[in-house]
Amino acid sequence: MSKITRGDRDLIRSINRSLILNVIKTQGEVSRAAIAHQTGLSPATVTAITGQLIQEDLIFEKTTGDSTGGRPPIILALNPRGGFVIGVKLMENHAVAALTDLNATVLEKEMVDFSEERVEVVVEELVMLATRLIHQGGIKKKQLLGVGLGLAGVVDSSRGILRQSPFFGWKDTPLRDLLQAKLRVPVYIDNDVNTLTLGEKWLGNGLPVDDFIVITVGRGIGMGIVINGQIYRGKGGGAGEFGHVVVDPEGPLCDCGKHGCLESYLSDQAILATAQKEVDAGIQDLGQLLVLAQAGNHAAAMVLTRAGRLLGQEIANVVNILDPRLILISGEGVRMGDIFFSALRASFKQHVMPGLAEDTEIRVIPWGDDVWARAAASVVIGELFNSPMQKEEVR
Repeated sequence: MSKITRGDRDLIRSINRSLILNVIKTQGEVSRAAIAHQTGLSPATVTAITGQLIQEDLIFEKTTGDSTGGRPPIILALNPRGGFVIGVKLMENHAVAALTDLNATVLEKEMVDFSEERVEVVVEELVMLATRLIHQGGIKKKQLLGVGLGLAGVVDSSRGILRQSPFFGWKDTPLRDLLQAKLRVPVYIDNDVNTLTLGEKWLGNGLPVDDFIVITVGRGIGMGIVINGQIYRGKGGGAGEFGHVVVDPEGPLCDCGKHGCLESYLSDQAILATAQKEVDAGIQDLGQLLVLAQAGNHAAAMVLTRAGRLLGQEIANVVNILDPRLILISGEGVRMGDIFFSALRASFKQHVMPGLAEDTEIRVIPWGDDVWARAAASVVIGELFNSPMQKEEVR
């Protein structure tokens, strides 16, 4: 039998480390004996790896558990302040960033308006933004485990390349390497909806679910896909462009240059334009439309109802193809309220394949200003728990 090389032993140890960290994260509080039982690892291996994790400050010995006879077990728990991460949401002309602990609890928030759209200028201003957060959070640079960046567009996350940006016009930009060279910490970039999806997978609603979809409604329409517990990005990072499913090739012009995309009907600007035309030319934002609809304005209610029906129909198509257990709807558009979502659910039930709707849940996630930045931070946090085998598959 051939010898196990040093590299193989290191890989096995890394896999075991990931197993142990995931058990501790999932259980919250757990003894070494319980970890050994759940992972199948030997007590000696568990003791060695947890000892290293304690030294790294990622976990700590918390309290003494209940004894069933003999010495009471020592309980281990994840240390939320064993490291810190920064999440950045890059938008059309500004960025929002947050410094978080390992539970993605926001400790500090900052924003920057970009003075220019040239990539060199934006990178420099993002570096200054991260530096301010480190200073305001009172942490040392060595405590920063990494920076996660989420942005709209086609992103090759494994190579750190922004393939195409709908806002800045950048193409094939090595954004990760540009930031990493200046920040001198690991940087991870991904499509913003994928970062939101990863946040739900590691720390949110998707934690116990292996197959789920995240759909965002707002400035655009996006989708994140998790299959068998792994996010699906496609061959080059372009999977999930739900907003560019064609509803009608003769339909309105979309920002992508095509006609009749879902986004050309359901983005905030598209719904607002419809409301201005069919309800009142003086409507300035969706909040006004919602107030009119809730006050009994039939035309306003119909704008929201038609939008909800269309999204429900397209979600049914997604379920007919992928059969996920959970659909999470997020983004600024969740404020459109009961009229919109009642129409969505009714349309979904009408159009989904019989037998697929019964065990598929549609859940609307409450929205807040810091959600995008927390989601980007969770990309870095997820790297702590990802198996080395999964990382190798991505590479």
